[in-house]
Amino acid sequence: MEIRRHNAKEKPRPKQHHPFSSFPFASFAKHLVALVALGFFLAACGTRSSDNADTSSTEHECVPGESQAVSQLSSTAREEVPSALVDRTDARLPTPLVEPIISGGPPPDGIPPIDNPRFEKATDVCGLSDTEPVLALTIDNESRAYPIQILTWHEIVNDTLSGIPVSLSYCPLCNSAVVFDRRLEERILDFGTSGSLFNSSLVMYDRQTESLWTHFNGQAVAGTLTGKTLTQFPTTMVGWATWRDAHPEGLVLSRDTGHERNYGRNPYPGYDNIDTEPFLFNGDTDDRLAAKERVVGITDGTGIALTLSRLTQDKVIQTNSTQGPLVFFHQEGLTSGLDADAIANGKELGATAVFVLQADQENRSFLPTDGGFLDESGTVWNILGEAISGPEKGAQLTAVPHVDTFWFAWAAFLPETSLMR
Repeated sequence: MEIRRHNAKEKPRPKQHHPFSSFPFASFAKHLVALVALGFFLAACGTRSSDNADTSSTEHECVPGESQAVSQLSSTAREEVPSALVDRTDARLPTPLVEPIISGGPPPDGIPPIDNPRFEKATDVCGLSDTEPVLALTIDNESRAYPIQILTWHEIVNDTLSGIPVSLSYCPLCNSAVVFDRRLEERILDFGTSGSLFNSSLVMYDRQTESLWTHFNGQAVAGTLTGKTLTQFPTTMVGWATWRDAHPEGLVLSRDTGHERNYGRNPYPGYDNIDTEPFLFNGDTDDRLAAKERVVGITDGTGIALTLSRLTQDKVIQTNSTQGPLVFFHQEGLTSGLDADAIANGKELGATAVFVLQADQENRSFLPTDGGFLDESGTVWNILGEAISGPEKGAQLTAVPHVDTFWFAWAAFLPETSLMR
């Protein structure tokens, strides 16, 4: 395994090369930019809902159940402070931490977040294929799933799980999903989409102070709360069947969102093509990898990232970090939400997860096996870190926040990083 530490400030950046500078890709590049812009337009505007979505790949016929609301904590009131959403250069506000923050096209909340999520029981869910991506979240033994076919149209879900207010933030352009604790000091925040981007990454805003926050690391970069950082919860993206089989009684975010969208369709078809450039990315490039090569990383201090291709090959990679011994897992059964017109028809990627080993586990090693990962004790663990058989059945590995993302986004936010490939 090659581990190289790189400081982006130590050497000049090479001149950015446009990968579509030669025939036949130039025409495709222009079409891709137009398609991404169209994706923003579609995500911001109502389209007919799932009646005309392509669900031909759905493997389980069922009758949809009724959606249900769950108890939500109330957010705190709007504060009488200047709004960075209106003018981040207002002299009464701190100097923004990053620039340029640019318009992605839609106005604030033009891509509407889900503020009153409704859920269905896993056994009642229709319109999801077995390998279609869902975001898995567990807090204090309560688990929920959030389908990417919904998140790609809304990008933010403000929810309450196990009595904890959280925001799920999904950015299609940088291909990452992050979950934040909405509690900050004496506040309970809730978040909307600002319509702006930084390094081709979603910029959120809180409705209490209208400060701007970067999705990738949950930092307030403009406004009254500049410099504050949100606490993250671990989450992972897995195939629907993987989560359904692990949590048959769990709750799943419903298409009953109060908005008409073509759930099941991908507004950004072909966006994860590795030979294409990111949309509206104006950060520095890091030539160690192609801009859209997928990496899996944890953001502890300077960060540790490894290529998805390496993890796909090895299935298990163990290393050390400032948090302690880490184990990275990869398992087949998850397809891309950014590939085909119908999300259900995306190409195979595989699911990833990262866990920190506790004191009694730090000398343990894992091997891929049918249905999971086998350790020396004879215990088999699934991709969610749950012991599903063996002497430790019922135990849980300790997940750490990680992202599956494109290299350009990782390198832009964490230029001093360790890279395994």
